[in-house]
Amino acid sequence: MASTSRNESDGDNEPQEEEFERFDDFTLASSWERFISDIEAVCRQWMADGPKNLLKKGAVHLGPSMNLYKVKSELKHALKSYCMEYHFESNSDGKIADWDWSLHDLQLCFGVKDFLVIAPQSASGVILDAPESSKLLSAVAIALSNCSSMWPAFVPVHDPSKKSYIGIQSMGTIFTRRFEADHISSQVPVKLMHLEGLFELFVSKFAYSTLDFSAHFFQVHFTMKLTYKTISHDDDDATRGVDAEFVESGGSPKGDTHTRAQWDDDCPWSEWYSAEDPVRGIELVTIWTGKMVESSSEMAELENASPHEAEKWILCPNISSTIDGSRANTVGFASQLSLLVDALNMSFEAQFMEDFVSVEKPGMDNLKSSMVVPPPSVVDRLLKELFQDGFKLSGFRKAEHKNSRFIKGAPLESLFAQYCLSSLWLGNCNIRAIASFWIEFVREVRWCWEESQTLPRMPGSGSIDLSTCLINQKLQMLAICIEKKQQLNEEYHDCIGSEDGHSAVMENDQVADDSWKTPDPGEYSDEKCDSPPTPTNFHNSATSGPRYGTKAGDVTPSSDSKSSDYIRRGSAGVVGPMMLLKSHQSMHAPFTQEAPLMTEDMHEERLQAVDAFGDSFSFSAQLEKEILFSDMSAFKAANPEAVFEDFIRWHSPGDWETDDTLKSEPSSGFASVSSKDDWPPRGRLSQRMSERGNLWRKIWNDAPSLPASEQKPLLDPHREAEKILHYLETIRPHQLLEQMVCTSFRAAADTLNQTSFGGLKQMQTKIDQLYLTMASMLRPLQANRLSAGSEGIEDLRRISVVFGHVEKLLTIAASLHRKFLQAPSMSEAIFTSYYDFYSKRMGTGSVEENGDMEFSMKRQVRNHERQIVSSMFTPPTVNQSWRKVLSMGNLLNGHEPIVREIIFSKRDRVSGNHYASHTPRGYNKEIETYRMYISGTSNDLRVALSVASCD
Repeated sequence: MASTSRNESDGDNEPQEEEFERFDDFTLASSWERFISDIEAVCRQWMADGPKNLLKKGAVHLGPSMNLYKVKSELKHALKSYCMEYHFESNSDGKIADWDWSLHDLQLCFGVKDFLVIAPQSASGVILDAPESSKLLSAVAIALSNCSSMWPAFVPVHDPSKKSYIGIQSMGTIFTRRFEADHISSQVPVKLMHLEGLFELFVSKFAYSTLDFSAHFFQVHFTMKLTYKTISHDDDDATRGVDAEFVESGGSPKGDTHTRAQWDDDCPWSEWYSAEDPVRGIELVTIWTGKMVESSSEMAELENASPHEAEKWILCPNISSTIDGSRANTVGFASQLSLLVDALNMSFEAQFMEDFVSVEKPGMDNLKSSMVVPPPSVVDRLLKELFQDGFKLSGFRKAEHKNSRFIKGAPLESLFAQYCLSSLWLGNCNIRAIASFWIEFVREVRWCWEESQTLPRMPGSGSIDLSTCLINQKLQMLAICIEKKQQLNEEYHDCIGSEDGHSAVMENDQVADDSWKTPDPGEYSDEKCDSPPTPTNFHNSATSGPRYGTKAGDVTPSSDSKSSDYIRRGSAGVVGPMMLLKSHQSMHAPFTQEAPLMTEDMHEERLQAVDAFGDSFSFSAQLEKEILFSDMSAFKAANPEAVFEDFIRWHSPGDWETDDTLKSEPSSGFASVSSKDDWPPRGRLSQRMSERGNLWRKIWNDAPSLPASEQKPLLDPHREAEKILHYLETIRPHQLLEQMVCTSFRAAADTLNQTSFGGLKQMQTKIDQLYLTMASMLRPLQANRLSAGSEGIEDLRRISVVFGHVEKLLTIAASLHRKFLQAPSMSEAIFTSYYDFYSKRMGTGSVEENGDMEFSMKRQVRNHERQIVSSMFTPPTVNQSWRKVLSMGNLLNGHEPIVREIIFSKRDRVSGNHYASHTPRGYNKEIETYRMYISGTSNDLRVALSVASCD
């Protein structure tokens, strides 16, 4: 009609056109009716879309539930704004289970599935005015009735903390269900603390008030859930209990809680920090289902029943939600390693470690203001722990992981590894704290050398482990030098104590000094000096004697010699059937000196010198001439009548060639003789040994006859020790920090690797992967390819994040293992569930992906496991339970439930009773006419009631 008037009108008749276009819908005369219409329109749209389309349009998933979503719409009425939310399940088939953990609060309270909630958009989100709440609920009920919808609708009322609601639901043309929930937070009546009183409360909702409930029987369905929780190790009541017992025993109270044993006292990381127990406790849920109760006396008996009589036991581990990876909330190796990486990034700003401590150094003002140097007393205490007397190594490799050697650091128990771990916990592990600690550390090392004190935590013998970092190699070399120095001091004092000790020492020193001539370079094999000498060190000799010094009893006269000048000294025994060429005497193998040890940088210098000389063989002979000179002198002393050819036959059999007639005979690695007719053995020197001017022969001619015990040591402990100390005192900061980072990661991982976690496969696999990842990410530090702010620094920060993930998982695994020692299958199931949950949230970047870190797991306890779980609930002490009123019953080893939840319900058939006087013929169905959900403890009580009636 308006459209027709628009076509017939012209521009001169605008008022008439306006009059025909305008109309009023008198069916929506008031704002209240328009508000109902708006609600109806929104509900019709949601009903038309259905769950699938609502999900496509961006319905919000509710976290606690796996199947519940919601959509919302904003509405206005009388200058007020409201928000209406529709909660629905993507799969709405089936019936709501009573104790399903995925249920929404309203679903649990009232037993509904899809529902509406309408609330004002205010700070509290509830309606405090009773007439307004009733009017709002009526508007929603009318709108749903117009839509022919059976959705229940709820309105929050009263104080927000009470979680109170009123609601309504149309159940078709016959019934209407009304809902109401309220909460008592204090002064709960004593009667309502017991099952008997709660039963009578429910019966009072449908029975006449004048009835004696104890004398009547009512068919009431009953189900109950009781939740118990173990007492946390860090419970304040436990702390007070310990203090009280200490005072009662005659001690004085102290505020230090460290006197109480911690849960991780026997864990390997407890030497460095105390971790908060990630498994805060164990919750046990016991469920009674399917019971029909007829009287309050039955409820009184049920209150005295043991939890062991419950149909179901469900275990719920309470894993702390503070495991979020943030540095502020994390105390462990990972956080300190991250700080050490920051210190490495700043170490490039100075040339020497003293620059970070010196107050006169320009350009360091920023560092001094932001970083604190630890007080001397703290540093002294750490040094005393590091250099404590009597510390013995239990074996470097004992605590190491199989992949630990792939990381070029230091063994866990070594001195440098312990220094690195101590540095992690010194202050906030800044570069200034590390520098001051390092300076004092080197001073202590020098004191050990100057005072000939054994270097603790380092082996004083053996070979240099070139797979470790250079600082560890230097300290191992220094420990050997100190050991050599101590031996020399003991020998000196022994000589002084003898009658002619002084003259003997002077004579021996003079002989050793005179005989120590520097021979010319000779052709000598290039052998590694960092390994202990063996008979195969020199041209695969099978007859080389042991390489150590002689004793005083080793001086024996030659049995075949008639001259007193031929005295055999330093003999280690006869070399099989070998005989000397000229004298026809048995050949003796000499005691020889150990080859000098070499660190990694000494090997590199050696290789560089080889490249500079161009002839590796000639230079190798030059480097090894001192060893050859010493061996020849020892051989001469053990075999006074030996010639150069004898030495070659013993030392380098490959350079002794036999005649053709002897080549067919079996060779035993040395020239043999069967009878006097075959003497002397037919053979000759090799071509290189028989050349004119052969350097080996020249060294032989220059070498005096001296046993190893009288020779000048090949390793000069004083010279090597001073070189090592100079290196430690002048090391560049970034070189020190690079080795500290490698060693700290390795030592921290080796420490955690000692944790007992019950052999969980996922955990062991994660640890194996961590070592391989660290070895790969730390490799650039070994090549000195880092610089301040480089990508390598970011890689180190990433690896510290990965380390933190493994450390968290390991802490949880250790805690579960201790709590379920008698039920390893339960700890494995819990850890597997948490591992699957946590592995999806592991970030590998420098900033972790925290996300939603709430973990929830429910595991049903089998009958044979109940006793094990029950034993975890140790009886509480008086100090732990003095405030608790044990009034709820159903105690488990003295523990009352932390919460008790009960559902009462009454079912009736709608045909033939007052609930359905006007029902259609043939309609006969059982419905839940009354339902009451009760949740509470002895201190609070929440009640939710739903009543179905025929209106």
